[in-house]
Amino acid sequence: MTDELLVVNAQLGDRAAVAELVRRWRLPVWTYARRMLDAERADDVSQEIWLAVVRGLPRLRDPARFRPWLFIIARRSVNDRLRAEYARAEAARPPEEPIADDPAEALVERAEVMAGLAGLPVLEREILVLFYLEDLTVQECAQICGIPAGTVKSRLSRARRLLRAHLTEKGYRP
Repeated sequence: MTDELLVVNAQLGDRAAVAELVRRWRLPVWTYARRMLDAERADDVSQEIWLAVVRGLPRLRDPARFRPWLFIIARRSVNDRLRAEYARAEAARPPEEPIADDPAEALVERAEVMAGLAGLPVLEREILVLFYLEDLTVQECAQICGIPAGTVKSRLSRARRLLRAHLTEKGYRP
């Protein structure tokens, strides 16, 4: 059954359809959140995302647009969490103090890529995650982020350049 049919059935009150949507999209949503946050925060934000999805599903007008709608909710939830954490961090310490990185990944190469990704500005990191790691199109990224497709392309270009520079600095040949 397609996502579109599952959405329609879920909107009609079929709990099994909701469960199937969650089963299909739980891991991609968590993966997106994990790529933007650490694992513990990704777990918390994923729960918030699914709560928002279940609450908002009856109001989704075009069931064929479920995937971008889902990632819009995920993006907003991640951004809300980051904004709240940045505000708390700003209040708790001077601005020049560095923010602690996520724990290093098990594999060195993966750790370097993840560190490079984590070191990117949030807007560029978000576009890389959506485009390359979530396999969304430029148009879907633009819709999710609420920006023109040209801006998505320029952020992708800048993000690739920044990530390449980081990896080159660490001795890797991207």
